[in-house]
Amino acid sequence: MFNTRNRRFGVGIAAVAATAALVLTGCSGSSDSGGDAGGDGEAVTITMLPKNLGNPYFDTSSAGAEEAVDEFGGVFEEVGPSEATPTSQVTYIQTAAQQGADALVVSANDPEAICDALDEASSAGVKIVTFDSDTNPECRDLFINQATAEGIAQVQVDLITEQIGDEGQIAVLSASANATNQNAWIEMMEEELAANHPDVELVEVAYGDDDDQTSFDKTAALLQTYPDLKGIVSPTTVGIAAAARYLSTSEYKGEVALTGLGTPNQMREYVEDGTVEAFALWNPADLGYLAAFAADALATGAIEGAEGDSFEAGKLGTYEVGADGVVLLGDPYVFDAENIGDFDF
Repeated sequence: MFNTRNRRFGVGIAAVAATAALVLTGCSGSSDSGGDAGGDGEAVTITMLPKNLGNPYFDTSSAGAEEAVDEFGGVFEEVGPSEATPTSQVTYIQTAAQQGADALVVSANDPEAICDALDEASSAGVKIVTFDSDTNPECRDLFINQATAEGIAQVQVDLITEQIGDEGQIAVLSASANATNQNAWIEMMEEELAANHPDVELVEVAYGDDDDQTSFDKTAALLQTYPDLKGIVSPTTVGIAAAARYLSTSEYKGEVALTGLGTPNQMREYVEDGTVEAFALWNPADLGYLAAFAADALATGAIEGAEGDSFEAGKLGTYEVGADGVVLLGDPYVFDAENIGDFDF
């Protein structure tokens, strides 16, 4: 489902197999989006509302959405606040409804604070698609989910085991000890390692509290405590950047593998200098692209947003709506030396 720059990894745990069923190619019930909301020749109008403007991540997702809208012949507009506060998106939602937008694509700053405004827009005929950050499901038609927890855990296991030859000691450098998403990913990683990588030993889960200096110091402590350590997985953007900074100027550079979740702008220098071979996140351009095609499919009546509905999403192929109106983009995106220069977020 990704472009040719993306390296895909197999998914080996049952939960991912279940969610992968949401992404289907060539479904017999699929429909083509026409870019014509009412069948009267008028172009579909799509309003993109990220959490805030001037954010490189959302600049990338909006560029993907605009590319999609150009392809299906719609009209694209991006609006948004300068700061990502809970209620800062409300006036933009109201304005989009007043101006008669056919669809609104929004990354929610708060799951509840914008629901009343979204309900009003929906009552005015605006189709509501969330992406990246969801609202209460009752407040939108579809949510474009960038990746599942299972997929995020799996890709990190795949990356680290590949980089260390599937044997040896590894450690995890996480955020805080009570970070719900981090802990869920780590638990799934532990299960996958135990089931399919018997020669890989997870010796410690350390916590950098999503603080740069603390994460830097924890990296040093791990390497001193475990002289045979072959790899570190950091499922947090702060942690992986701090760990890379430490490794890049130490004797461990090129000897200890590092992977996890990061952004290209954080990690570019460490990939280019050989400190890090590859890491993962997701491609926000593809996320915005898919969200725009989903909005068009709703606006044109190609789908209603019900479970089992399917629609075409240009170069990404055919997608199916899953339970609770969720459409899964797919596996996390892997960044490496071959593609990292193509991204700016």
